Amino acid sequence: MKYWAYFAAKLAAAGVLLWGVFQLVLRLAPVPATFMYVKPRYPFAFDLGFTFLMLFFWLIAVGVIWTVAWDQRYRCRTCLRRLRMPIRKGSWTHVLLGAPSTEYICLYGHGTLKVAELCLTGRQNPDWEPNEDIWKELYSLEETKR
Repeated sequence: MKYWAYFAAKLAAAGVLLWGVFQLVLRLAPVPATFMYVKPRYPFAFDLGFTFLMLFFWLIAVGVIWTVAWDQRYRCRTCLRRLRMPIRKGSWTHVLLGAPSTEYICLYGHGTLKVAELCLTGRQNPDWEPNEDIWKELYSLEETKR
């Protein structure tokens, strides 16, 4: 639940930031000239310069939201830290034996994210595999050595 709440908070922060930039653009954009006794309150479809300005704003807004979603994809589902240590698995030359993929791990041992590099049957969602308590596994290995 913490994972999705963090994602919602980042989206809300991005929305507030983009709303502020939009209000700044509205205040700083030049007022279009009156055309046929009509002075538009919101000059989006009346002024070509303002329309292009909104196009650039929209592209930046989409980029910000995409960056928020991309950043969230590579975070630990438990502690929300960035996943590290990418490990390449599989082979590009022997696709049938093991398709290429990348695994990212949480530094605190909470889990592993497996991201497919090759998508033959369409887009595959990343596979998050939570780990059990890593210290229990290590202590059990130590006890079996004795």
